[in-house]
Amino acid sequence: MRDPALSSGAGRVLVAVYAVFAVAATGRSVLQLATEPGRAPLAYSLSLLAAVLYVLATTCLVVGGARAWRVAVVACSVEAAGVVAVGALSLVATDLFPDRTVWSHFGQGYGFLPLVLPFVGLWWLRRTRPGERTGR
Repeated sequence: MRDPALSSGAGRVLVAVYAVFAVAATGRSVLQLATEPGRAPLAYSLSLLAAVLYVLATTCLVVGGARAWRVAVVACSVEAAGVVAVGALSLVATDLFPDRTVWSHFGQGYGFLPLVLPFVGLWWLRRTRPGERTGR
């Protein structure tokens, strides 16, 4: 059953931002992997993973419902862990990240939005948790 709460109100802005990041990260990572696969395969592959998570989160926020909510929580949690881990790794293993990617340097090349976005997503998901929205 579709539950519009995930993509209503502030959720619409979240969906729009996730959608933009999904398109940007997918396009950039696919292009980098297609044209220079040997230059930074780990970095580019992690960007593709980020893109997949952005697509998944966007889809779940639009679809709504309890199952989509749970999948979105997992996607945002993996995304948060990924941006923190890759951000830290990119600072100590600079040879693995010769180019800016979505998560490298904690998303510095994207205005640090990749660092903030999963936590905003988790906050929104907490606010719209199925079965806990009485009186809203």
